[in-house]
Amino acid sequence: MDVLDRRLVAALQVSPRASWGEIGRAVGEHERTVARRLQRLIAEGFVRVTAIYDDLRTGHGRPVHLHVQVRPGTATQVAKALAERRDTRSVYSLTGAADLGCELVSPSREALHRILSAQVSEIDGVLQTQTQVVLHTFRTVAEWHAPFLTEREVAELRPAPPPDRLPGAAGPSPLEQRDEEGLSPLEQEIADLLAADGRIAFTTVAERLDISVPTARRRVTSLIERRLLLPRAEVEPALLGLEVEAMLWLKVRPHGLDLVGQRLAAHPDVRYCAATTGTHSLIVQVVAAHEAALYRFMTGVVGRHDEITDVDLTLITRAHKRGHLHKSGLLTLDHHWEATP
Repeated sequence: MDVLDRRLVAALQVSPRASWGEIGRAVGEHERTVARRLQRLIAEGFVRVTAIYDDLRTGHGRPVHLHVQVRPGTATQVAKALAERRDTRSVYSLTGAADLGCELVSPSREALHRILSAQVSEIDGVLQTQTQVVLHTFRTVAEWHAPFLTEREVAELRPAPPPDRLPGAAGPSPLEQRDEEGLSPLEQEIADLLAADGRIAFTTVAERLDISVPTARRRVTSLIERRLLLPRAEVEPALLGLEVEAMLWLKVRPHGLDLVGQRLAAHPDVRYCAATTGTHSLIVQVVAAHEAALYRFMTGVVGRHDEITDVDLTLITRAHKRGHLHKSGLLTLDHHWEATP
């Protein structure tokens, strides 16, 4: 990707459902140029626009992170087996003590017990797993965008919040509101369409589900504004010139956990940040252009917080699956709906 491609992808990450014209006006490019470039990147599999659930609030389950140690020579086949599961959202190859990292969504505690004790452990090659359950998410990957836009461009692209999300408005903020709402049958059908194609037109939603266009527009908008569904433009960071991708597991003193989580989540290099159970209380996914930039992040950002008492730093060497989307090198593939349950 050249500089303009990367700026356009960043704009799509900020507002995955924005029209080509809206993106063009924000970044100062002609609509035809925007359409030609982004449609090519999408058609060739470099970019996929999808949507992910707020699993806790929609009732789909609780996200869980696994560190998986495998028998030498079996990492690829174990990663493939994990990626083929419908309940895994992401699967990575890692440096460090664990060979693989995996994020899955378990619908219940009992289901998690079955998954860990009778399913993952039976995959040929798996030697040991360590499990961390997500307690609170500070930033999802859907909320991150590549750092190639000005603040003005981001503000122009970012959809205005609904009235109850404006500063000073009554009611909980999106991060504070974590009560399970669930989805109606119609909302679930709409969410399935958006997960398959995050840019699906309102008219297409209406045709597929035999509802009116105003109803489709209202229901899609409601799902996104209530943050039950988060549109996402998925692209490998390396294509954006961000060659180094790291997972940080941080031990944080309990009194500082919320503050550190919020501050790290606000940093432009952080794609994901969540509080978890386990030996480390905070997981942070970071991207950087090179190792020197990661070193500056570790010393100048992480090192600034006295509340952090220990860091386990691992590098992601390959992504096999992200956001339920399978990977082939730097390409992002379509949903694999025939995956094993």
